[in-house]
Amino acid sequence: MNTQIQDEFTFKNGQTMRNRVVLAPMTICASEPGGYVSQADIDFFARRSRSVGMVITGSTYVHPLGKSFAESFSGAEDDKIEGLSRLAKAIKDQGALAIVQLYHGGRMVLPDLIDGQPVAPSAVKAPRDYLAEPRALKNAEVEQVIEDFLSAIRRAIQAGFDGVELHGANTYLIQQFVSPHPNVRQDKWGGSLNNRLRFPKTLLKRAKQLVKEEADRPFLIGYRFSPEEIEEPGIQLYDTLQLLEQLIYHQVDYLHISTSDVWRSSIRDSQDSEPVIQKIIKKINGRVPLIGVGQIKTKQDAQRVLDAGIPLFALGKALLLDPDWAEKVVSGREEEVIRAYRDELQADLALPTAFVEDARSYLEGKD
Repeated sequence: MNTQIQDEFTFKNGQTMRNRVVLAPMTICASEPGGYVSQADIDFFARRSRSVGMVITGSTYVHPLGKSFAESFSGAEDDKIEGLSRLAKAIKDQGALAIVQLYHGGRMVLPDLIDGQPVAPSAVKAPRDYLAEPRALKNAEVEQVIEDFLSAIRRAIQAGFDGVELHGANTYLIQQFVSPHPNVRQDKWGGSLNNRLRFPKTLLKRAKQLVKEEADRPFLIGYRFSPEEIEEPGIQLYDTLQLLEQLIYHQVDYLHISTSDVWRSSIRDSQDSEPVIQKIIKKINGRVPLIGVGQIKTKQDAQRVLDAGIPLFALGKALLLDPDWAEKVVSGREEEVIRAYRDELQADLALPTAFVEDARSYLEGKD
């Protein structure tokens, strides 16, 4: 029997999604000053929680030096737990699993967003004109960043979330440790591929131990990854396959690929036409759930993902434009799905005004 969009999915720890639809993590930059969850944040995520199986919040920074987005919310201080609790409850009250994505921006942090110099595995500037050269983390500071992630996971547990997603994609700090471009360290955190994998591997191992010791309920630890980098030297698919093997060994609860198109082929090897995700599926071999993402817009798109053996799929733009996408598609009303933004829809879509203005061309389908 083929898997259908509306089929339940149960993780190994017993947590169950009512269907196969995931809200992709999106940072809408609507938080209160200081990184506090706002009512706009709660309204946005609650509105998209009504018919999906799982909601992954936008990027939540684990240390003030890791903040890459203005007006994004923080998981770095205990006084943020109250707002995070309201957010988790709003999502769960609608029947979806609530996952908070945790990240540190590393060298991708805009200098004017933080008080100090950005930090990274090494003092290697990202190839972006608007970014500054970072300061290399000392060995003790690397250990402290891991503790920052663990402290944020504790807060997520206290706030009532169903899990966290470690953001190891999109060139942020966790990925920077894996990549030979920003990581030219010569200690145990860099150099060989095995050493470059040490940071995510250690973080996951300690996160799983923390959950085992401190969570009073099942709690997911997921991991998002970018399979390749265009930088030279950069992450190759071979590196990612080794990373995934380590994450599976250390009992990651799910993996979440980050791609602009779920069927994209290699961005490093133009001679290889096989979709990267097919190689990922072969490596995982059903051992942990994989979330596919990228250019999934229609029921047919989603079914193709499920038919390929990918058990879960995430929607970004589709759920920005129509929070009821899953309900409409499953009930045979796909012709009613909203495909382009109009201002009269703003209130029902619970989209913050500043976000609409910043993303208007994208939302209206003009780019």
